[in-house]
Amino acid sequence: MSEDVVTVSAPARLHLGFLDPGGSLGRRFGGIGLALEQPSTMLEIRRADRDVVEVAGKVRDGGRAGAHLARLRDALRLDFAYRLAVTTEMPAHSGLGSGTQLALAIACGLRRLEGLDLDPESDAALLGRGNRSGLGVAFVTGGGVAVDGGKGNSDLPPPLIARLPFPEEWRVILVMEPHAEGFHGEAELEAFAALPEFAESDAARICQLVLMRALPGLLERDLAAFGGAISEIQEKVGAHFAAAQGGVFTSERVAAACRWLEGHGAHGIGQSSWGPTGFAFAPDQASAERLLAGLNAAGLGETLDIRIIQGRNRGIAISRRSEAGSGAVTRRLGTG
Repeated sequence: MSEDVVTVSAPARLHLGFLDPGGSLGRRFGGIGLALEQPSTMLEIRRADRDVVEVAGKVRDGGRAGAHLARLRDALRLDFAYRLAVTTEMPAHSGLGSGTQLALAIACGLRRLEGLDLDPESDAALLGRGNRSGLGVAFVTGGGVAVDGGKGNSDLPPPLIARLPFPEEWRVILVMEPHAEGFHGEAELEAFAALPEFAESDAARICQLVLMRALPGLLERDLAAFGGAISEIQEKVGAHFAAAQGGVFTSERVAAACRWLEGHGAHGIGQSSWGPTGFAFAPDQASAERLLAGLNAAGLGETLDIRIIQGRNRGIAISRRSEAGSGAVTRRLGTG
């Protein structure tokens, strides 16, 4: 039996807004997003005598991780049993892409362990991910700010059409509400089905904001331009989803914190996906720390989990180590 162990670290992502939720311009959804250094999902996978799935040190009966592993094994025609240990999980149903990143981390880990080429697009389709957004797949092979082109007629996730690095000095202020969850599963499908038609003029304006303000702002390191574009996108998309989620933000506490940050110099406030996680951008670490201190002094940080995070300009990190013989040898197999 192979003694190799593959370790995978998959980043969280912010969904900064849909381009055309209703498909009035010809392709439905489309989106812009950002990979984050933290939080992340980390796991290890190795061959074993029987299937074992551990999550945070506790053996589980399988759950979604076990189901993904079983489906991948069948699709790839593998005859082995595996020990899968999910050592770190990002908050579930919080708008950070936890479900897609877990699924694709397992797929990447299994493929690397068995010497197979990565195929995140096909694996996402197999595992039921990427039905609306191609951003989770995009952040397997690279990081930064990515734009996907929306869902056409293909069964694969939407294609990546742009990717730019996120300035290293900029910071994300991540505003999370512990124990709260955004829509997911059947509730999410029902919410989408009940939404009104998204105006073609709003879709056109969002596409203009992405192409002519957000992306040039990144290249020119103009946070005001980038943040202004994201804020306007968020207002339009949030207004569209307000009937389902109770407002532009799902959480009133997160909304209050983000509005305070905006009023005191932060840029580009919004909510990632269905939330409840909110975000804002600061030009550097010191500015982010001052904003966070002021927010806490105002009493708006209580009960919230607020973190200062760097953007991530690389994709999923994969390493392989051999535990055969007297010592371990580790090889880095990063994807981008």
